[in-house]
Amino acid sequence: MSRRLTGFVVGVVFGVTLSWTGMSSPEVIREALLFQDAYLFLMFAAAVATAFVGIRVLRARRVRALLTGEHISWSVDRPQPRHIWGSVLFGVGWAIAGTCPGPIATQLGQGIAWALFTTAGVVVGIVLFLRTRQPVPAAR
Repeated sequence: MSRRLTGFVVGVVFGVTLSWTGMSSPEVIREALLFQDAYLFLMFAAAVATAFVGIRVLRARRVRALLTGEHISWSVDRPQPRHIWGSVLFGVGWAIAGTCPGPIATQLGQGIAWALFTTAGVVVGIVLFLRTRQPVPAAR
């Protein structure tokens, strides 16, 4: 299966899952951000726990990635100020828009009109980032 087709299938499954679980619902997101309902946070915790265990099992068994054939590995970097500011900006955007970038396409598919504004905000953010970022020096 080609990478594009695989990406498409994974995207469709992800979108359907977001919609089915209510994770793209502005009401569910709003209730979570106001600490009125723990549903969203419990879903996040389940996803993090599953990934934590799953990635470590795959790494311990020296499994290769299905699409690239590369060994599964990672490195840990110390948090930098850009990580803190990026997290704050993400959180503020999430609180204002009532969504994060993941479910925007799902919201558009559900007919949630303000997802158009969220999409526009994401596009503007990407353009600003690309125009202001510092070039990364080539590795030697």
